[in-house]
Amino acid sequence: MSRILIVEDESIIRSALKRLLEKHEYEVCDAASVAEATERFQLPDFDLIISDLRLPGAPGTDLIELARPVPVLIMTSYASLRSAVDAMKLGAIDYIAKPFDHDEMLATVANALNRTSAAPADKASKQSHTDEQTEIIGRCQPMQELFKRISKVARTDATVLILGESGTGKELAARAIHEQSDRAGRTMISVNCAAIPDTLIESELFGHEKGAFTGANSSRSGLIEAADGGTLFLDEIGELPLEAQARLLRFLQEGEIRRVGAVQPRRVNVRLIAATHRDLKNLAKSGDFREDLYYRLYVMELRMPPLRERGEDIIELAQRFLEHSCRKLDAGLLSFSPKAREVMLSYAWPGNVRELENAIERAVILADGEQISPELLGLDTDHISLSSLESSYEENLKESTTYRSDNRNARTDLSLDDYFQRFVLENQEQMSETELARTLGVSRKCLWERRQKLGIPRRPRK
Repeated sequence: MSRILIVEDESIIRSALKRLLEKHEYEVCDAASVAEATERFQLPDFDLIISDLRLPGAPGTDLIELARPVPVLIMTSYASLRSAVDAMKLGAIDYIAKPFDHDEMLATVANALNRTSAAPADKASKQSHTDEQTEIIGRCQPMQELFKRISKVARTDATVLILGESGTGKELAARAIHEQSDRAGRTMISVNCAAIPDTLIESELFGHEKGAFTGANSSRSGLIEAADGGTLFLDEIGELPLEAQARLLRFLQEGEIRRVGAVQPRRVNVRLIAATHRDLKNLAKSGDFREDLYYRLYVMELRMPPLRERGEDIIELAQRFLEHSCRKLDAGLLSFSPKAREVMLSYAWPGNVRELENAIERAVILADGEQISPELLGLDTDHISLSSLESSYEENLKESTTYRSDNRNARTDLSLDDYFQRFVLENQEQMSETELARTLGVSRKCLWERRQKLGIPRRPRK
């Protein structure tokens, strides 16, 4: 069991974090300051120290040297993000910005512990360890192809662009690339470009010199410098302002950066992984994203498939999340009812893996019995996937008034859209919208959306 020391002067945050970590089987001690931590505990006895940056008396960064070689994870408010970069320079293993959610903290802690315990003498032993760090679950063909690409691109320093809807796990893929690369023992810094105001993004990424702008009272290094020798992950890169895009392009072309307000550039050795849910190619055509930067990023492309296209992976992921939530909430052993499994497979999952995880945690909290029912999942049935329509295609094809099995001229080579359109046009005068939807195996909202997509007008019943 890993031993963790929390150093945080706010008692509410300290006790909440302690409870969270103890629920996940960590042995946890806590202190309100650096002085209290050194007086009460032998710092080398811990596997990890989590410390707030700003503490009464000495700053949390003092623990980096006092506790060496124990890794120190620095917590910082958003306003102190630049100070967190300096903490990384001083030797902090990672930083996490407040406010953070439970999953973010647990992932950061697990990653810090894994990185510290692996100081392999050779690449083979390092690879076997990093395989344990970031596990992406998936047996479907798109995920198997993704794993192969990750394995291939990880062996290079090529820039990677990860595409996919929100919640599909793009950061997991980026971390897997980093952990399987030769940079695994160095820092990986993740930045959500959409979460930083436009006025601060250049300073955060590239740093600034003293006096570069109002409030710049001292020189600061940026996140790219902090990632020197390691990996920089820029999530939602499509939200990056055009001026920052120009600076990023120079960094990719020349391998150097220039702080805001500086004259001389600085050389850096950073591997860039970018991700977005937006269509960068169309953004480039419309002038909202630099076309030259797009082609610089488009060296190796990885696509994260949406959850609705992953078939039985949904059940495997759901089972893993269920086991995790049961342990986390001390809820005993629960299982999914057959109907719940059916609903999960037919649901469209607009929020993808993140939505699935949240739905299952909610269900575990609400569960009274030993089974998770569809009602406990709280899914919006208006988002039932068209997979239910696809699965009932053949059956309805035989039963519909147009495609009876005794019709020798019946066409069986129609596409799903063709079938949908013909079925609706032939039956909408005899059937209500509710009856049409039920026969097709979709919700009324889905029926309406398909009408709009295919241009099928709704006729009044006679």
